[in-house]
Amino acid sequence: MTCILGLDIGTTSAKAVLFDLNGKVLSESEKPYPILHPEAGWAEQDPAQIEKATIEAIRETVYEHSDNLIGIGFSTAMHSLIAMNQNGQPLSNAIIWADKRSSDESPEISSSIYLNTGTPLHPMSPLAKLKWLNKYEVEYYQKADFFVSVKEYLIYRWFGEKIVDYSMAAATGLFNIHELKWDEAALKEAHLSKDQLFEPVSPYTSLTNMRKETAEQMGINRHTPIVLAGSDGPLANLGIGAINPGETAITIGTSGAIRQFSSEPLLDSKQEIFSYSFTKDSWITGGPTNNGGIVLKWVQDLLSTEHHLLSMDEMTQLAKTVEAGSEKLLFMPYLNGERAPFWDAKAKGSYIGLQPHHQKQHLIRASMEGVIYSIYHIGHVLERLGNHHETLFASGGFARSSLWLQMLADTFGKPVKVPESHQSSAWGAAWVALCAIQNYQLEDIKQSIPMKTEIEPDLANHQTYQELFDIYQGLYEQLKDTFHRLS
Repeated sequence: MTCILGLDIGTTSAKAVLFDLNGKVLSESEKPYPILHPEAGWAEQDPAQIEKATIEAIRETVYEHSDNLIGIGFSTAMHSLIAMNQNGQPLSNAIIWADKRSSDESPEISSSIYLNTGTPLHPMSPLAKLKWLNKYEVEYYQKADFFVSVKEYLIYRWFGEKIVDYSMAAATGLFNIHELKWDEAALKEAHLSKDQLFEPVSPYTSLTNMRKETAEQMGINRHTPIVLAGSDGPLANLGIGAINPGETAITIGTSGAIRQFSSEPLLDSKQEIFSYSFTKDSWITGGPTNNGGIVLKWVQDLLSTEHHLLSMDEMTQLAKTVEAGSEKLLFMPYLNGERAPFWDAKAKGSYIGLQPHHQKQHLIRASMEGVIYSIYHIGHVLERLGNHHETLFASGGFARSSLWLQMLADTFGKPVKVPESHQSSAWGAAWVALCAIQNYQLEDIKQSIPMKTEIEPDLANHQTYQELFDIYQGLYEQLKDTFHRLS
């Protein structure tokens, strides 16, 4: 059976998913790697560990299907930065989106640059990271020949090519999303030459003739085409079928995001959301939250004991015993600061409204609801810019939780469609590969997404969530000064 592979390198793992040409999953493998915290507020990963995990995931996935594999589409998490020499050796770890070291540098960036790049000014941005490296004259910054993302690092090592797709370039804060080239003002701000960055190219760009040793380790033919595809955000929208006006993709894994495609850049005078290039005539607009599944993991660790690790299933069952609204307990899920819509690395997580009758089941449900409120808050900004939400499409690890999906439907008051596979970024990447290799069209993916279910909103719960969200959306401004003083 002819098959296509979607490779999705995320924050905590490399996932390889093998599909038939109709989107049915044939096999998959996921290999984790750690986030390193060498200093408080820093978040890094070892590029060698990522490469090893990626190769292992591919090898396990294609083991029985390599003869039928026609190509690989490549999805990667955004905002990583590696200092690299011309031999493809990393001089630094990958500084990832969650890194906060440039919190003081990002406000120093000229706000007008956003109008060219569509990237809000925040420590997640490689532009801010580069300013920090330059300010402190970090040795590897001085010695680096190139500054690249995890994807560019791997492509260079595997093929020797110095290229980057539009959506990965756009996530740097250094790319002009109107002209599809590196932005001169942003380069000047970063004290960088465009010769230190790779050439931006179409997501349909296909590479063959992989380094022989790497192909053997993966268990694939070295001439199997690898298509650049894009970053995980737009590919998740594509892979779930949220490509038309009114179709909104919501992805929650470790972090989370809400996004819509648009036919032009949608730039926000308040700079509350991003607008990134995808193809030469399409853009992805939305906002990310730092705090998705990582919130539930924190609650799990908090409530577990030395003798009993509270499972996610047990937590869900406890949360189900509490009615929508958690008996008026609110949770601000800013454990790792927050990106959209505030872009404030100093924001803090907070329970609001705690009373003696609140028990661990309330804490669990309020935490889950807080993550959804955060997504809903960004959704309001998109509506202010003219986007509307008719149908929600869910992807990421949270799509395995029927309770969390119901909360999403109830909060927005809109139906939620859920595909059979929660690996939508991988399927989106695989589909772009099919477009490049076999002349498929992007919009035709809607006929090739096996759907599992559609969840209808409970309108009584929707009313409860509307009343509580009205309180929630004002809390950040009320507590902002307190958060900054605590920092």
